[in-house]
Amino acid sequence: MSRDQLVNDWVASRFPNQSVSLAPASADASFRRYFRLTWPDGTTRILMDAPPEKENSQPFVHVAGLLAKADLAAPRVLDKDLDQGFLVLTDLGRIGYLDALNADLSLANLLIRPVLDTLVKWQLASQPATLPPYDATLLRRELDLFPEWFIGRHLGVELSAEEKIMLDRTFKYLINSALNQPKVYVHRDFMPRNLMVVESEARLTPGIIDFQDAVYGPITYDVVSLFRDAFISWDEEQEIDWVVRYWEKARAAGLPVRTDFGDFWREYELMGLQRHLKVLGIFCRLKYRDGKEKYSEDLPRFMNYARKTASRYIPLKPLLNLLDRLEGSTEQIGYRR
Repeated sequence: MSRDQLVNDWVASRFPNQSVSLAPASADASFRRYFRLTWPDGTTRILMDAPPEKENSQPFVHVAGLLAKADLAAPRVLDKDLDQGFLVLTDLGRIGYLDALNADLSLANLLIRPVLDTLVKWQLASQPATLPPYDATLLRRELDLFPEWFIGRHLGVELSAEEKIMLDRTFKYLINSALNQPKVYVHRDFMPRNLMVVESEARLTPGIIDFQDAVYGPITYDVVSLFRDAFISWDEEQEIDWVVRYWEKARAAGLPVRTDFGDFWREYELMGLQRHLKVLGIFCRLKYRDGKEKYSEDLPRFMNYARKTASRYIPLKPLLNLLDRLEGSTEQIGYRR
């Protein structure tokens, strides 16, 4: 039986004698799909389809519970069938942050400022030993995607022995910076594409989705994910303004951010570089392994992020030299200095 047929049969069996329509809602980079269920009276729910042989839905259920406990706007799990890979969720609506920003960038401040409060609230809910640790093993596994998929598979470049040693040293530098940060709950993909525009008591409340990969780790990770995004970029003056606002809110709330903003900004940038190198690898893996080519359109954005950070810190000068060497190869992805 095809997965599509299984979806239809499951809905029919779960809601017998009900006129429930089924329509695609969204898809993501994994094997998960989302459908909107609509009843004749206008009631809607979201059906998450996550084939159990490819996706483990238990982390989604667990993190949804943490978000609910923190009183944050996020899908609530109304029904689950983990054996077949189905969850029925509350519907946060149809307007995503990325679409809203792309439609009218003049709304950026109005949209982003409530997100800062949401992020602080999420981090304040943090408890150790509740989520998997964002440890050295995971950080290194993510970084290794860069040489394997971006440099090797996408660019077809063979690194020299010296470059491999340099990259190993750079990775250890970034990992040590991450591990030395205070730890909180980390969404791990906290960006406009995973935020929804939700009206709550006549106020804008950011809704959080795609949270199943959450971990316990560096406090700057979600901040830099938000402002050095995969699908939209900001000029640095605006970025710094928002990061300062977050830092001030975090300090006022008692979160363990650095007391000196310069120290916080340095950790923020180094954390961002770890993420950007990882994403360069992930987007190439999505293209070559999973046949999802659209993500590779944003590779130049991440090369620009990586170059900017590497140019600012002396220990990262060797990495910048490597990126310079790769520059000719990166022309195939439309990148220019």
